[in-house]
Amino acid sequence: MPQPDLVIFDCDGVLVDSEIIAARVEAELLTLAGYEISAEEISETYAGLTFKDIMMRVEEKSSIPFQASLIDRAEDLVDRKLRSDVRAIDGVREAVAAVTAPRCVCSNSRSERIEFMLEKVHLLPFFAGRIFSALEIPSKKTKPAPDVFLFAAETLNANPANTFVIEDSVHGVHGARAAGMRVIGFTGAAHSYPGHADALTEAGAETVIRRWAELKSVIAALSEWSDA
Repeated sequence: MPQPDLVIFDCDGVLVDSEIIAARVEAELLTLAGYEISAEEISETYAGLTFKDIMMRVEEKSSIPFQASLIDRAEDLVDRKLRSDVRAIDGVREAVAAVTAPRCVCSNSRSERIEFMLEKVHLLPFFAGRIFSALEIPSKKTKPAPDVFLFAAETLNANPANTFVIEDSVHGVHGARAAGMRVIGFTGAAHSYPGHADALTEAGAETVIRRWAELKSVIAALSEWSDA
């Protein structure tokens, strides 16, 4: 059976149910700063982006100037909430363990945050030494830029065309597709919304799963299809 060179997992909203936690904090801060927005709207429109990028896009859209200190405030509040509340997504441990190809994490979060979340939910041993933060690679370009995916593939000697990426956000899917990789969308986290699967497919995901139990068979099927 053909094997991928590499399987890349996004972190927030894929391995851990953290997107909704961050969205609630960020929505409250933006609302208090003068731009009323819900956590659901942040999840649907801005999931996968750093808070800095979200803030810049909202500024451009609303012409409301935000203080730069809001970024540090958001980071601090989100970190605190994640340390107390973050949980693994149901079934993820078994799904990750069943991936026999090399695997890694590519995320827009800081590596420190990724590591404390994965350690809290007992997933860190699966990815130790193979965590790539877009904020910490040489270009420092975050998703939807493809840089973090390409950096991981180069570091781990993987062919991008034979690399699978599991992503929950349109921005992440765009980045992985721009890297020339194959994308499986994931909609099993708490921030998922009506039309989520369609949005991921339209962005370039080859298929979308909602339950982690589907991952092994989907990777096998897509690998066979690619080899045909």
